[in-house]
Amino acid sequence: MAEVTVAIPTFCRPRGLQRLLDALAKIETRAKVTVLVADNDAAKHEGFDLCGNVRARGYRWPIRALIVAERGIAAARNGLVAAALSDPRMEFTAMLDDDEWPEPGWLDALLAEQAKTGADVLQGSILFDFEAKPGAWAVPFDGMSDIRHASGPVDMLQGAGNLLIARGALERLAQPWFDPAFALGGGEDRDFFLRLKAAGARFAWSDEGLAHTFVPATRTSLSWGLARAYSIGNSDMLVFLKYAPDAAARAREALRIAGALLLSPLLFVILAFSANRRADALRRLFRAAGKFAALIGRQYNEYSVIHGD
Repeated sequence: MAEVTVAIPTFCRPRGLQRLLDALAKIETRAKVTVLVADNDAAKHEGFDLCGNVRARGYRWPIRALIVAERGIAAARNGLVAAALSDPRMEFTAMLDDDEWPEPGWLDALLAEQAKTGADVLQGSILFDFEAKPGAWAVPFDGMSDIRHASGPVDMLQGAGNLLIARGALERLAQPWFDPAFALGGGEDRDFFLRLKAAGARFAWSDEGLAHTFVPATRTSLSWGLARAYSIGNSDMLVFLKYAPDAAARAREALRIAGALLLSPLLFVILAFSANRRADALRRLFRAAGKFAALIGRQYNEYSVIHGD
């Protein structure tokens, strides 16, 4: 029987956290589960208080909560990892964000794929539940369509939502596990995966390890999609620059960015009568602009704004 700590970072989303805790109470699993919540709001600590109330009402699983005063998703994730590793019985840490919730068979599907592949880190597919579904133009935009992949080994993962991490994978990395330099701008998950891969970790995907994520209406507009594209371009480039690439690597990235900045406006004009393809040209332009901003030393802090509750 596997010992699994379900680790949840939360910030100002008590309703989302309650939905997630309710879903965790209904999962069908043979594992021994502990729920661990890190509240990143030291002022109101609504998530911390909610966990206390849930525990007092007789929650299905043992549930612990901590307050992480240092602002940022990296700090919250680091607090979770440290607390999870403090339990010598923990074999796996499963990470879910506070706007996600799992299907009943989620955890056993992840554990089954881990046993099959021997992977150190697995990601499960994520289905998007929209408050107001966007049009077809949104399909290529990050954060606006389901994240799915065939089950089995993969070269790289796509974010820190819906993860199963073996204890050994966390123990092989030096602290901090998630770089605080990416606290509000994102990219801490990509950096985490790159460091794990360099340390020899193996990755896999479980399409059956399904979780859902709630997408509020504020995250379904074209303006949000473009801001998200800019943010991802910015954080991806900052992660790239962290490892001090040589002049040749920097030059290749600069040429790619220049090409995108020059060609995307042209594509926008050419595709003027196709709304969907025109939006994709804008997405490419904003992503390149985010990369260029990082090259000149500017960081975009996407997570300074909270969507949903």
